[in-house]
Amino acid sequence: MVFALCGGDERTARLAGLLLADGHGVKVWALEDAPLPDGVLPCLSAAQCRDGAGCVVLPMPATLKRGFLNAPFSRRMHCLSELFSSLEPDSLVCAGAVTGELAELAEARGVHLRDYGALESYRDVNSLATAEGTIGVLLSETTEVLCGKRAVIIGMGHITSQLAPKLAALGMDVAVASRSPDSRSKAALLGFDALDTSNLAGTLSDADIVVNTAPSLVLTASRLVELKPGALVLDLASKPGGTDFDAARAFGIRALTAPGLPGKWSPDTAAMAVRDAIYAILEDEKL
Repeated sequence: MVFALCGGDERTARLAGLLLADGHGVKVWALEDAPLPDGVLPCLSAAQCRDGAGCVVLPMPATLKRGFLNAPFSRRMHCLSELFSSLEPDSLVCAGAVTGELAELAEARGVHLRDYGALESYRDVNSLATAEGTIGVLLSETTEVLCGKRAVIIGMGHITSQLAPKLAALGMDVAVASRSPDSRSKAALLGFDALDTSNLAGTLSDADIVVNTAPSLVLTASRLVELKPGALVLDLASKPGGTDFDAARAFGIRALTAPGLPGKWSPDTAAMAVRDAIYAILEDEKL
């Protein structure tokens, strides 16, 4: 099969090599400055890239800014409409973190859009890579050992399930905040302090590190002002995130975002996860 890889980061570059090694043809677009392996066919347009391809692959996430393809290795920005207008009806497109906007474009064009990021097997690997990348960021952003520090993680999803035990294994005092009573019970059973996200008042004053995974605004100005001097906020949620960054700057609090951690810290593993998820989709589609 010929794959058309459109946009993406280091993960996409490594994915190209994996697909080639499996005997597939690989065409790429919006990856002009990517470290691509020999054997790929660079294309000058989306139409040229999708021509003859059995599967179009978009990155994880497919878009970082509304209306535009996630293409950090490209020399210019590309509208999603530019890409979808080049696709034939009934084309198969595999994308990560599909948004409503992307789904609407696909429906209007009659394109079969599948979200590989929704596959449980992909989420497991991606969450592990994100958790390890998070630790890497924390180590690079702190001047003291993590052991003995207090960490509050907001949200009890796949990433927290991987991250919380790893931070505890480093000797950190870990608390997990969730709106769900069931998730709080799970966190408590795992040995973590369980906090209610809807009632965080007074719970962050002893935190050295706050990691947010919730996609909605949680760390408001009234919560951030409680943090002690030197505290670090790391927001892992998709844009716009769950942190009031303007308030953080006003209060002199270090608040960072860390998008695409798997692609930066473990691109080979991340690329294999994407490949395996795409193969699962192809099997399901009987292609």
